[in-house]
Amino acid sequence: MTTASPLKTAPELCPAPLPTAPRKGRARLRLGAGQQLRGGPFTYAALIVVGLGSVFPLYWTLVAASHDQQRVLDSPPPLVPGGRLWSNLQAAWDQAHLGKAIVNSVIVAGCITAATLFFCTLAGYAFAKMRFRGRGVLMTAVIATLTVPPQLSVVPLFMMMSDIGWGGKLESVIFPTLVGAFGVFFMRQYLLEALPYELIEAAKVDGASNIRIVWNIVLPVARPAMMVLGMLTFVQAWNDFFWPFLALNQEDPTIQVALGQLSASYTPDQSIVMAGALISTLPLLLVFVVFGKQIVGGIMAGAVKG
Repeated sequence: MTTASPLKTAPELCPAPLPTAPRKGRARLRLGAGQQLRGGPFTYAALIVVGLGSVFPLYWTLVAASHDQQRVLDSPPPLVPGGRLWSNLQAAWDQAHLGKAIVNSVIVAGCITAATLFFCTLAGYAFAKMRFRGRGVLMTAVIATLTVPPQLSVVPLFMMMSDIGWGGKLESVIFPTLVGAFGVFFMRQYLLEALPYELIEAAKVDGASNIRIVWNIVLPVARPAMMVLGMLTFVQAWNDFFWPFLALNQEDPTIQVALGQLSASYTPDQSIVMAGALISTLPLLLVFVVFGKQIVGGIMAGAVKG
């Protein structure tokens, strides 16, 4: 009786097939930890074109604000800043009373941004993680309001503000925009994925109340989305012209309404108008410089968590 040799039957001693070398195209797509994608010349060229296209309107505003009316309307127009920047800024500041207008815009945009972040975060958390009757119907109704043009609500909203006694006051601009459907939907979609149910259940087991859960769990998790929503809301409220133009009077305007007064004459001075536009843009740039690092850091933190 013969027995098979163990060298021929033991599977662990059989030679394993050699791994095939990955293709170069696939190896470039499979990046490990710490590796980064490297752009080629086309990528850098596209980034330079996009960057210059984004900065050029601001640069042209600076150039136009530093020349007189005749030089701005020349052909070809100037491409280098002139020496009348300070005088044009001073003229725009005095003619449109931009000091008071900037204060009003800061109050309006700040109140709208703070209220939007507070209410939209609470509503987004409720729609995302709380179970109650009619949740789907209410969320559908909130989203449906996005399809209604704002112009349709101008007349009833103006009459409502007049009946309350807020006609011509800043309250008539702040109150209708304290919360928006886009903010509710945005925060709901973010918290739906970023906030796990297990974290909320663990907090309830430890005896945390709903207010404690919102303050210690929901707000830290929602911080990246709140930063983005806050920036979008502030910029939109700062640049809003249509409703403040209808709701406010000429003696107590916001910055965009005040800028409209500069170009309301029969022959407006374009250099002074550009100087006023430059003044209205500086606060937005200041806000982005101060809070830009936190906004980008919050976005990156949310991306890493996702």
